[in-house]
Amino acid sequence: MKVFRRFSVSPETLTLILVNLAGIMERADESLLPGVYREVGAALHADPTRLGSLTLFRSIVQCSCYPLAAYLAVRHNRAHIIALGAFLWAGATFLVAFSSTFLQVAISRGLNGIGLAIVTPAIQSLIADSTDESNRGMAFGWLQMTGNIGSILGNLFSVLIASTTFMGIPGWRVSFHLVGLISVVVGVLVRLFARDPHFPGDGIASSKDQSSDKSFSSDIKDLIKEAKSVIRIPTFQIFVAQGVSGTFPWSALSFATMWLELIGFSHKKTAFLMTLFIVAGSLGGLFGGRMGDVLAKRFPNSGRIVLSQISSGSAIPLAAILLLALPDDPSTAFSHGLVLFIMGFCMSWNGPATNNPIFAEIVPEKSRTSIYALDRSFETILASFAPPVVGMLAQHVYGYKPMPTRSSGTVEIETDRENAASLAKALYTAIGIPFTICCIIYSFLYCTYPRDRDRARMEALTDSELGQIGSNTPCTGDGYYDLNIVESGGLNGKEGSVIEVDYGEEESLEFDHENDEKALLARQLTSGNMGD
Repeated sequence: MKVFRRFSVSPETLTLILVNLAGIMERADESLLPGVYREVGAALHADPTRLGSLTLFRSIVQCSCYPLAAYLAVRHNRAHIIALGAFLWAGATFLVAFSSTFLQVAISRGLNGIGLAIVTPAIQSLIADSTDESNRGMAFGWLQMTGNIGSILGNLFSVLIASTTFMGIPGWRVSFHLVGLISVVVGVLVRLFARDPHFPGDGIASSKDQSSDKSFSSDIKDLIKEAKSVIRIPTFQIFVAQGVSGTFPWSALSFATMWLELIGFSHKKTAFLMTLFIVAGSLGGLFGGRMGDVLAKRFPNSGRIVLSQISSGSAIPLAAILLLALPDDPSTAFSHGLVLFIMGFCMSWNGPATNNPIFAEIVPEKSRTSIYALDRSFETILASFAPPVVGMLAQHVYGYKPMPTRSSGTVEIETDRENAASLAKALYTAIGIPFTICCIIYSFLYCTYPRDRDRARMEALTDSELGQIGSNTPCTGDGYYDLNIVESGGLNGKEGSVIEVDYGEEESLEFDHENDEKALLARQLTSGNMGD
């Protein structure tokens, strides 16, 4: 506690700072490899398709570990889980730096996915539990911004030192060593000082929602049951379909650095342009999160959805201008930078404005970690096919050619320009079509979101009422409470829900039937109004 008093930082504030710092390092680690694709490809003799498969392999492992992440985050201290994830991805990052073959890099990136998988749901659920509907979008906007800072640092750092050497060690290997070392330091800080409000003590959960004497098999059954209930939610199903198409372009953009270098931009200019794009995405995330909160207050059933359709729709013409209209000339840095900034700002609203806040609204608080983990699991595995798809399109459809051996400088420049055009066409195919599908899928939320949100609120109200019943009227072994949520036509033809609570006690108990009927009628009126 002396540390807190000395710096006037509360444990809660310190926890948020450290969690966001972990998010920064997570994104920095993810952005390292795409920033040095060209150098890694040259060192390991790998073409774009094989380089893209590295991200695919990591994503497959990452996806398969999300159920484990959900279990750990619900059962254990989430701050400790974040620290564990940092240690795991740091170790895998060191292995990448030591790798000398393509297979070794692939295995190391797969191990890296384990650490990244268990961190993301824990961070997102902590943010969701710390906010409400009026400021949740802004909170996720800040989370996106800090994560993008990590992407900036990772990409900028790796690109700038990629072509250098340090004591005979290639610069791209040095970047992996340093990020791994910093990740270990961050993991230690999170483990020592971060606090999970649901787990004031160390180790296994001791909260009212968890039982420390539960067996592992019982926990797994509960987790599967909760996952099934989340998957059945129509809004979640739509978000998964939207998320697959919506995250596909972002995954494909891992080739943007390579595309800019093939155009002829230097490492420094490429690093600056990619940094500009990520900064724009950070500002766009804050703007989108804030606008999502504002529109959600004014138009509760449609505000967030409209904003995301504008965001995904605007990316289609902007990507066409960037990849197809602008000349493949390194003298057009200003034009490329301007379009990259506008595009990054406009296409980054979906997560903080719509997806993440709505996830927290359509399930009870206890299920938030599960819904974030399941979302990442479904989206990641399918969107991870984007880099290999871009590589195959560039090579087999649009004419990307490997650099000829012992070629002259003029031939190399000409080949790079041709390959840049091929890669640009492949990138636009992987951006324009998925974003069009994404924009269309968002439309289905107008029907499902209000209903699923109200149902989650009703479940929360039900749990609250049962808690009050249990505390005010203790039930003996002979008694019972039987609760039914009945869907009805509601008042004035509008859909509503009625909560029926049956109280069973010994036969000698008497009830005032007249008062019971009045209470039930009042409850029906209240529930019908909520359905509006």
